[in-house]
Amino acid sequence: MFPTVPSLDASPLRLLWMTLPESRAGRELDWLGAMPDAAVTGLGEVPTGDPVPFVERPYRRLTRRFVEAGALAWFEDLDTVDVEGGTDWVASLELCALVTGQAPGLAKRLGARQAVLTWGNDARNPLYRLPPYRQALQRTRGADLVVCLIEAARDHCLELGFAEERCRVVLPPVDMDRFHPPAEAVEEPVAAFISPLAPNKGIDRILDAWPLVRAKVPDARLVIAGRGPLQGLVEERAAASDGSISYVGSLPGDGVAELLRTAALFVTAPRPTRVWNEQFGLAYVEAMASGVPVVTTICGTNHEAVLEPSIRVADEVGALADGMVHFLGDPGLRRAIFGDLRRVVVERFERRQQLAALRVAFDDLA
Repeated sequence: MFPTVPSLDASPLRLLWMTLPESRAGRELDWLGAMPDAAVTGLGEVPTGDPVPFVERPYRRLTRRFVEAGALAWFEDLDTVDVEGGTDWVASLELCALVTGQAPGLAKRLGARQAVLTWGNDARNPLYRLPPYRQALQRTRGADLVVCLIEAARDHCLELGFAEERCRVVLPPVDMDRFHPPAEAVEEPVAAFISPLAPNKGIDRILDAWPLVRAKVPDARLVIAGRGPLQGLVEERAAASDGSISYVGSLPGDGVAELLRTAALFVTAPRPTRVWNEQFGLAYVEAMASGVPVVTTICGTNHEAVLEPSIRVADEVGALADGMVHFLGDPGLRRAIFGDLRRVVVERFERRQQLAALRVAFDDLA
């Protein structure tokens, strides 16, 4: 059942969002700002580009090596922050982020409640044992609301000792208008990789599997979008591929949507690191909303995003190649599942229903 949309007579929800370093546009701040009858202000060093008012304050950073939740960064000059008209909530991302550790103090000074949004799925993450992150986590335990953006995040919070009644699961909203299918399933066997060009996202594994795919689907093509430390490897393989691999650089959101509508398959191959495993993967849902099946490796809790008839495979070159061939080599299969791919994600992640659910989470604990 879809959540009830707050009525026009509902009290406006006033919220201040404490932005983490290098936060991307179109994510949590955008979702909060798009909730029904919400007045949301962003706080950060550099505006994210989301359509909300922004208060600029500098971070103090010990290193720029880490970003978002792992950033060794916290705000300066918080004692001068104020929001015209007041604020009901101070909110931030992830339980152990150093910025989130500052939120209780700011919320108390502004007379507001505290909320935390989290994707966290591993209560044994080594970050929780390091003093600054452990201290931030302790400060966060009194939060009035923890919005769990995946089902696994709720289990993670409960394992960490957060009160069950304060943890609400609200799955992420996806713009089904932007990410929509073409008129018909793509016939040409084109695979798309759209992700950071980094080892943990597995572009190297996909490139190693590609000759096996081509041996069985000779006209298959691979289009790679993104930037990162393995860009040189991608460019080298593309140059040596006699046209079967093309690299298009980094794409904006609309460019991603357009590329997906030309693809017959979306593929990634994430693998865990010491402090990370895949929590969800919005790109999977965006691909399926575009009528594109997904092949990816089993990693973390990405099963919450990779819904049947898409598939997850073992983190092996052969298994990955077989998964790609399964879809690229069978246009009839792709035509048969074309409508199902979008249907399964619309039911769970459609933007308007999830924005309403997000607002309800705040109203229930107001």
